Amino acid sequence: MNENDKQHKLDIRYLRMARIWSENSYCKRRKVGALIVKDKMIISDGYNGTPSGFENVCEDDNNVTKPYVLHAEANAITKIARSSNSSDGSTLYVTASPCIECAKLIIQAGIKRVVYSEKYRLEDGIELMRRAGIEIVFLDDKEEQD
Repeated sequence: MNENDKQHKLDIRYLRMARIWSENSYCKRRKVGALIVKDKMIISDGYNGTPSGFENVCEDDNNVTKPYVLHAEANAITKIARSSNSSDGSTLYVTASPCIECAKLIIQAGIKRVVYSEKYRLEDGIELMRRAGIEIVFLDDKEEQD
């Protein structure tokens, strides 16, 4: 098995783990999970939800996501700031494609690869990361079952 095959298998497994991690989200409309991996070690994780200390309710009475809900990627990246790890040169596995706001955080965090499985209606986050030289890998859900 060559390096590309090994990496592809790892990508599928880490993405599956991110999907399982998304189950921790209290959000009803969409559950998103993220893992940051460096040197084959998970150095951070996150899922979408409210900031620490807030009630675990993501949507208002009209089923609209509250403006202060954090995305999974933002949660994983900000967790690193409170640890002794560095995300420089790491890979982010996220179940949904990053929005433009998360893309900016990903660039600034020094993440070099992003692997995701669900496409978002806007591609501006993906385009921005490509412009920054980040390797983008899309794995659809069918591949994830391997």
